[in-house]
Amino acid sequence: MNRSEHASRMSLDEAVESTRTGDIWIFRGSSGADRAIRTLTNSPVNHVGTAVVLDDLPPLMWHAELGKSLPDMWTGRFQRGVQLHDLRAAVQVWGGRYGQRAWLRQLAQPVTREQEDALMRTIARLDGTPFPSTARLASRWFGGRLPRATSLLRRRTRVSGAGLESAYCAEVVASTYEAMGLLTSERRTNWYDPGRFWSGDRLPLAPGVVLGDEIEVVLSRADLAAGAARRP
Repeated sequence: MNRSEHASRMSLDEAVESTRTGDIWIFRGSSGADRAIRTLTNSPVNHVGTAVVLDDLPPLMWHAELGKSLPDMWTGRFQRGVQLHDLRAAVQVWGGRYGQRAWLRQLAQPVTREQEDALMRTIARLDGTPFPSTARLASRWFGGRLPRATSLLRRRTRVSGAGLESAYCAEVVASTYEAMGLLTSERRTNWYDPGRFWSGDRLPLAPGVVLGDEIEVVLSRADLAAGAARRP
């Protein structure tokens, strides 16, 4: 049973308390860039990340973004691109600084130790990978919709391979989910956009894997202020 089966809204405090590794966090903003991403991908949302909750560590957010408002928890540096952030602070930044609404989708079953190990290997491999330019992002996303015609194209566009030059948020989540065995490998990871992780779309989850419906995460005035005060 989903941990918040009957909830449709919760506070950020409640969401941080209930989230577990592999849960999906989705964001929707109103800026020109946000609308452009949704128009390009025909998606209701423009950003996605996944929760990392291990042992006694605070809940973390694994995602890719252009900003560097928060220190990366893997390297300790302020960096752009693929990042591991304190989850509470990340949601506050996306709400208070970027003006984004947030939703949480929870896995019905907790991940296994083997899946956690696969997640950590993915973080070690991808953390710090640059975020692509707008042109490269569009090119890679369109490339993910081309027929699987050549093995060369597949090798060049899969995030899970070595030597990746750049990655966007949905690619990172898809690659991580695939490494953990939560997604099938029937699609290239650049086929994914943030909207694929919205419940109204078709997400090729592995057999037995279930994601719950969206739960809106409501930020308080204090949360919004904390996010707005972060460095750009």
